[in-house]
Amino acid sequence: MRQIMSQTRKACFALFLLIVASPGLLFAAEKSSAAILVRDALTAPGQPATVEAKLISKRLMLIAALGGEPLELVVDGKVVATSLTGGDGRAFFTYTPKVQGLATTHVRVGNSPRIDKAEGQANLAVWEKRQPILVIELSSLIEELLPSRVPSIGIALESERKPMAEVADELGKLTQFYYRVIYIVTMPVGGDGFQKSTEARDWLKRHKLPTGYILALPADTNALGTRIDEFHAAGWKTIKTGVGRSKAFAEAFLQRRLEAIIVPEPAKGEVPRKAKVAKDWKDVRRKL
Repeated sequence: MRQIMSQTRKACFALFLLIVASPGLLFAAEKSSAAILVRDALTAPGQPATVEAKLISKRLMLIAALGGEPLELVVDGKVVATSLTGGDGRAFFTYTPKVQGLATTHVRVGNSPRIDKAEGQANLAVWEKRQPILVIELSSLIEELLPSRVPSIGIALESERKPMAEVADELGKLTQFYYRVIYIVTMPVGGDGFQKSTEARDWLKRHKLPTGYILALPADTNALGTRIDEFHAAGWKTIKTGVGRSKAFAEAFLQRRLEAIIVPEPAKGEVPRKAKVAKDWKDVRRKL
């Protein structure tokens, strides 16, 4: 009996030494689940684009950024760039496309001993700078909620709402041969731009609306105005018209002597001076 107990102690001690020497062996089969969120990117043919991704955990009741993990940028099935996530979970890739168009980029987890395989995707807009670009506030595509006599239980998520009548058809006509589209999605203070961009991309795809470059910004005039200035400084001079729903969106364009169209027609006093008003998207197409 004493001999058996002695052998058991030796075996336990040997296992302890093995774990201390190689702690990764204990958890080798238990990788953490993760998700990758990716922002859209915009560039011109032959010019570098910056693709930004964020790696987060998928554990229940815990959403945390995952730093120090290898990610890979995949275009047309090939790895074109690699990067490590920082302490905030973000990683940046530089890639120079040669052909114009709207491609889908994929970001995936590389060879990681800690994180399970995961992948995210976004749009890479490669446009000629002479092509006309229409900037659209995403909320201007969504149908208005009709007042109800029955109190609602909870709040309907924006992602669950439907597009306005004829939006897909009218926007399709505008983008088929002429306009490129930048969609502006607004987010509250402290909101996650990665998450809002992903939700907007999924909503557009689900309702079969034209694909474009999605940009998440805080809901104020200054944020959009600053980005318009940055676009113009970078050579995107064909950004001249914005179609939106909010007064702040329209004012960002009007302050720069650019054209603004508000749809649908807002309440009295909510239309900035010199802004055009359209009753629906068929009317928007007539006013462009």
